[in-house]
Amino acid sequence: MKYLNKTIVELHELLIKKEVTPYDLALEAIENAKQDTNNAFETICEKEALEFASSLKEVEEDNYFWGIPFVAKDNFSTKGILTTGSSDILKDYVPVFDATVIKKLKEKKAVLIGKTTLDELAMGGQGMTSHKGYTYNPYDPSHTYMIGGSSCGSASAMAGGIIPFALGSDTGDSVRKPATFGGLVGFKPSWGRISRYGLFQFAPSMDHVAYFTRSVEDSALALSVLEGQDDFDMTSSYRKTNNYFASLSKDLKGKKIAVIKELMDCLHNETILNAFNESLSYLKDAGAEVDYVSMDRSLLGAIYGTYLVISCSEATSNNACLDGVKYGPRNNELSSYEEIMVDARSKGFGSQVKRRFVVGSYSLLAENQNDCFLKAQRARRIIVNKVNEILSSYDAIYLPASGKTKNPFAGEKSTEDSTIIENHLAIANFAGLPSLTLPIGKDGEFPFGANITCRAFDEQAVLDIAYAIESRTGLKNIVAKGDK
Repeated sequence: MKYLNKTIVELHELLIKKEVTPYDLALEAIENAKQDTNNAFETICEKEALEFASSLKEVEEDNYFWGIPFVAKDNFSTKGILTTGSSDILKDYVPVFDATVIKKLKEKKAVLIGKTTLDELAMGGQGMTSHKGYTYNPYDPSHTYMIGGSSCGSASAMAGGIIPFALGSDTGDSVRKPATFGGLVGFKPSWGRISRYGLFQFAPSMDHVAYFTRSVEDSALALSVLEGQDDFDMTSSYRKTNNYFASLSKDLKGKKIAVIKELMDCLHNETILNAFNESLSYLKDAGAEVDYVSMDRSLLGAIYGTYLVISCSEATSNNACLDGVKYGPRNNELSSYEEIMVDARSKGFGSQVKRRFVVGSYSLLAENQNDCFLKAQRARRIIVNKVNEILSSYDAIYLPASGKTKNPFAGEKSTEDSTIIENHLAIANFAGLPSLTLPIGKDGEFPFGANITCRAFDEQAVLDIAYAIESRTGLKNIVAKGDK
């Protein structure tokens, strides 16, 4: 019997009833991972996982993560376990400490099964630049359509029913966009809500720890485990922790939800439009008021360029330590630091990362800063001010997560409309807002989703709105190939 295509809540009930053991779940997850054909895994932690799972004997009834297998994107530090960032420059790196979120999950007796692929150093959105090659969408056996990135491996493992929980990171949409193509709940809480200690830095002003589940209930449970102030991360928040699961409500009476008209004007896919409009009726039935609001199209059009300049600039600075001396492969036959650095970075980085470093270096040059980096920062502030203005009158902004139900690797010609609708999720990273994507429909076998963004630290509102939608769509715990 298969178990890992169930939710965390369902598995917890089975563990309490002793119908399954942590060892059984770990063994099934490892076998699933070994049979994966979608390039979801960097490392499978078979020995460590089975040893830890076999040590778990007495069920902790109040601990939903007890005995639950999980995976982590390979840019989270894991003590004694290879952590590559899916980059050749870190292909042999084994950390000496666990990231805070890894430590918290282990303390809850969750079982780490493996580390998952990503776009190299989390710089990408398509799952195409891992040093192991493309990562595929389990809904597409032909390997024509992507799951998305950069948290592609975690999303693929979840969508394929390999595992019931996966950690990712989200800098622009790197969990929430793969969630829409994988039929998953992808949640990025507020900046500072979850410690980033031990997460490889990409663009720290926008980096968020995020994660995938297959139900809103599981997402609420996970946040209560992962959140909290951390002395090792001075950007982590001191705000009190909450029991989001116990507080979940489908009653949205009094909630006001905004839909951005100009962004909806960019949506030309009738399947998504029909499902989205139907989901608006679900929100109204749950008691919410839904209004269309306006946002200057020029601001929407500036999101991608603003994100690119800021993220590339921060990445250039943060990855300067990958130089073949402090980190990365070192050629000791070379005589100077400069030669070692050039050799390591030339061989260690893929072409996309190199291009992003060129953009970042150019933007940070003294003579270019005002026209590039500082202009992007000013644009970011204007965009954030407008979003916060909307949220001063509304509890949430609700939008399609993508303009596509499936996204081919071959690519399609970009238009101004497609650039806007495919990059708007970065707004939540600019402002550090909680943001969640969940399924709202299917195009044949391919799922697609919508996104909810709320005020900073109002994660409960995000979860409640998602819970109300999920209860009406019935799109909960869906996995590829019809397995349930």
